[in-house]
Amino acid sequence: MLEQMGKVAKAASYQLAVLSTAEKNQLLLTIADRLEAQSAEILSANQRDLADARQNNMSEALLDRLALTPERLAGIANDVRQVCRLADPVGLLIDGGQLDSGLRIERRRVPLGVVGVIYEARPNVTVDVASLCLKTGNAVILRGGKETYRTNSATVRVIQSALQAHGLPAGAVQAIESPDRELVNQLLKLDRYVDMLIPRGGAGLHKLCREQSTIPVITGGIGVCHIYVDRFAELDAALKVIVNAKKQRPSACNSAETLLIHQSIAEAFLPALSARMAEEGINLHADAKSLAALQAGPATVIAVQEADYHDEWLSLDLNVKIVADMEEAIAHIREYGTQHTDAILTRNTQSADQFVRQVDSSAVYVNASTRFTDGGQFGLGAEVAVSTQKLHARGPMGLEALTTYKWIAYGDDSIRQ
Repeated sequence: MLEQMGKVAKAASYQLAVLSTAEKNQLLLTIADRLEAQSAEILSANQRDLADARQNNMSEALLDRLALTPERLAGIANDVRQVCRLADPVGLLIDGGQLDSGLRIERRRVPLGVVGVIYEARPNVTVDVASLCLKTGNAVILRGGKETYRTNSATVRVIQSALQAHGLPAGAVQAIESPDRELVNQLLKLDRYVDMLIPRGGAGLHKLCREQSTIPVITGGIGVCHIYVDRFAELDAALKVIVNAKKQRPSACNSAETLLIHQSIAEAFLPALSARMAEEGINLHADAKSLAALQAGPATVIAVQEADYHDEWLSLDLNVKIVADMEEAIAHIREYGTQHTDAILTRNTQSADQFVRQVDSSAVYVNASTRFTDGGQFGLGAEVAVSTQKLHARGPMGLEALTTYKWIAYGDDSIRQ
């Protein structure tokens, strides 16, 4: 089964690679229109997936990731239209010049070929990935979680109908619908056909892919994100940012999980933090230095556990730790962070510069919420993933991250001496 899917995807990738930008954009517009026109089918499938997920006691955070609404689906369709408006990187000249040998050499962007994506309860990923891959001339094989297989199947059928309406093979976008885990293991070995693999899920999935895949793997999406409140922070403004970073969508990988507070402002800041978190319904997990002061306020506060620093809450929970200085804050981020997104709140330029230089994450913010780490927010359109590694892409992965390049040399009956 997987072997045949790989063959079909590879064949489709050759057809996609030669499409013009205009042809790809027309295809994407058709996909967006059909997602809206056939929304009832997708939403009905999603409701059945949600019903099963509730019966299986899925957490509220994961239910939120799984759920589609008419508004969310319309937003997904509009994300596809946004991809149409983005510059097509395929065919762009990166660099080149005349060589001493007489050859004129160029380096041009080309599609990767076939992309495999493994993800969990995120039906929007199906459309995000498909639209970015098609814009860049790549075929894609999708393996969503068992929790969302009906939604994914319905969505892929809509995309495939648009492909066929444009005379393109439906196999350009395929979904592995069976929940059989063995198919994941087979996909990891499909290096004859798949050029890049992107796992979007928990640490266990990432570990499996890194250890078992014979295909190059891009890992990311696990966000143990920190906010450091510097001694030069403006406290009222800091509270606003913290609330947004935690509450705007707590189930997202770029929501804040740990708050680090400089000890010199703790006495003034902790009571205000407790009051504001109580208002917002955010539960605090406090270290020994902050526990008593926070428990004196109205917020729900318990002692933080060592394991809490390592994991994503994906809920209205926030770790709080007092640090002696920025060096301790940075050391904590290096120890417990996932190189996803970290932020400093400060009014001191020197502090901001030090934090930016020394925190080795894919996105670093000064006086801004961590929630901006997103392909759409970065102007990339929909994202295929947020990479927390360094080769070949880092941070939100948009169109350019789905391309590679080829060398093209023009000669005049040239021979090597």
